Amino acid sequence: MSTTQVLARKWRPKRFSELTGQEHVVKALTNALDQQRLHHAYLFTGTRGVGKTTVARILAKALNCETGITPDPCGKCSACLEIDSGRFVDLLELDAASNTGIDNMREVLDNAQYLPTSGRFKVYIIDEVHMLSTKAFNSMLKTLEEPPEHVKFILATTDPQKIPVTVLSRCLQFNLKQIPEPLIQAHLAKVLGDEGIVGEPRALSRIARAARGSMRDALSLLDQAIAYSGGRVEDEMVRNMLGAIDQDYLYAILDALAEKDGAKLVSVAEGMEERSLEFEAALQDLGVLLHKIALYQIVPEAMGGDMLDRDRISELAAKFDPEEIQLLYQIATHGRNEIGFAPDEYSGFSMTLIRMLAFMPGGERKPVEANVAKPPAAKPEKAPEPAPEPASAGALDWVSVSGKLNLSGMAKMLAQHSALQHFDGHKIEFVVPAEHKHLMEKLYQDRVKAALCDYLGKVVEPSFSVGEGITPAKVEVDQKHERQMEAVASIEQDPVVRNLVDNFDAKLIESSIKPIQGEKP
Repeated sequence: MSTTQVLARKWRPKRFSELTGQEHVVKALTNALDQQRLHHAYLFTGTRGVGKTTVARILAKALNCETGITPDPCGKCSACLEIDSGRFVDLLELDAASNTGIDNMREVLDNAQYLPTSGRFKVYIIDEVHMLSTKAFNSMLKTLEEPPEHVKFILATTDPQKIPVTVLSRCLQFNLKQIPEPLIQAHLAKVLGDEGIVGEPRALSRIARAARGSMRDALSLLDQAIAYSGGRVEDEMVRNMLGAIDQDYLYAILDALAEKDGAKLVSVAEGMEERSLEFEAALQDLGVLLHKIALYQIVPEAMGGDMLDRDRISELAAKFDPEEIQLLYQIATHGRNEIGFAPDEYSGFSMTLIRMLAFMPGGERKPVEANVAKPPAAKPEKAPEPAPEPASAGALDWVSVSGKLNLSGMAKMLAQHSALQHFDGHKIEFVVPAEHKHLMEKLYQDRVKAALCDYLGKVVEPSFSVGEGITPAKVEVDQKHERQMEAVASIEQDPVVRNLVDNFDAKLIESSIKPIQGEKP
């Protein structure tokens, strides 16, 4: 009876050129093999499933191929075929996780003294080497200090920090990276194409995301999806298989936060509970989405043009300030870590969403349509009436108005650090001190303009340039200083305090004096 080989084994790379996402390691090894600059011990580090033992086996073939030491082993000679099938007598693979003791290591090292039976080198691949005992490491160290010319050690680990420095220093170390989602998705598409199976791009994207950088895990999930679907890998089926969170829920959560709509936020959470979705996974996926939004805000070109949800991410990136996204990401991460301590997963998840809403800066956010169709009532006594003659800057109490604008984050900081120079009823000229010129980004200027138009109830055109002036932030600092000085003077003049200072050599510590909230501004 024939059996079908699992995809992770069937599609395991047999050459350096077939490796995905580890170009830095491949380049270094191929150059060393080309120049015959061989080391006696190699250490491959990285998370599970990124190809550590796969690279080790290809290197073993490169060292023992009958065509000679080469970065491109033939794959046809007896040495290559036997290494691929796990029958090469001069290649020993040891799992340190189950062989931690000194006896196993002593047996390996005693055997290493003998010449190879059929190959050019004896190769020892020790996986999860960090699991070896201290005595086993000490025994290995003696061989690494004076290695036989015919022996090569290839060590692999997910936790290099647990390997003694004395061993690390005698190894040539390579760190294998987690494989990016687009590369995993492209490889899965190629595998399906060669297998003659139809797969939807969104389904493969979902599998690539679930694999979290591990190609082995991605192929195992793809195997599972093929069996689950009966031969066609579709998005709906993969989402059900993984118990994945529908991205629409995550978008709805962020839309509700942007609108400051608590009722909508709770409604989304209740809908997720009705579908019995896993809330810890939801917070993890929300963190991933927030990371993508933050990346898009700072380096949009890094997202790539073929990202499936690029339009939605672009839309959300425009609704939030970068610092708001950072705050939401932090709350999502903490919420995921704390969900196990909640009375139940739903209450832990919903409390995280409520915390996000509670800590969102700024006032109530209104839909854009409402701003156009029905602007909030302006305060006539604060807003200057249009006049044929230009009005002075004093016609607008900028210090007072700046604090009443519907702004948050960096746009609010721009308003606070701007000094009004001139206002003619239509054009408003601001200057910003040089140390705060980084706030003058067009995005923040546009938000200040929108808030001013909203507040004044008409279209105005603000402009910003670098210069000195009296900003609301400076006024606030001066007022705080004045209140502090008044508080100190009040304490100094208090009869009881004077008595203590004059007669008991008491000392007044000014830094401990704080003005009472609500004192004269």
